[in-house]
Amino acid sequence: MDGLASKFAYVNGTRLHYFEQGTGPLVLLVHGFPEISYSWRHQLPALAKAGYRVVAYDQRGYGLSSKYANPDAYRIHQLVDDAVGLVQALGEESAIIVGHDWGAAVAWSAAWLRPDIFPAVAS
Repeated sequence: MDGLASKFAYVNGTRLHYFEQGTGPLVLLVHGFPEISYSWRHQLPALAKAGYRVVAYDQRGYGLSSKYANPDAYRIHQLVDDAVGLVQALGEESAIIVGHDWGAAVAWSAAWLRPDIFPAVAS
């Protein structure tokens, strides 16, 4: 995957691992259960080629991102706050958010709670 970069961002006290590729409007990809950001490996180059800056991240508790013993750390508002914080850490004001499986619940909630940041959602 040419041009694919593995990176980390620190948001809300949580380390989030992500893959990034391309330039243009931001598309944020949210994986499902029990997957990780690598699940989006085929979509990353396709969306980058289509003119998007694409970021697929490991949600908290998955992959190389922070893990927490307390189940309260995984409430939907926490997961939405992570998505919002990641967009901001990337220096963007908004993103198209795409969710698969459990990630779709995060994407829908993010678009519902923060339409100023996520004006478009797909699942």
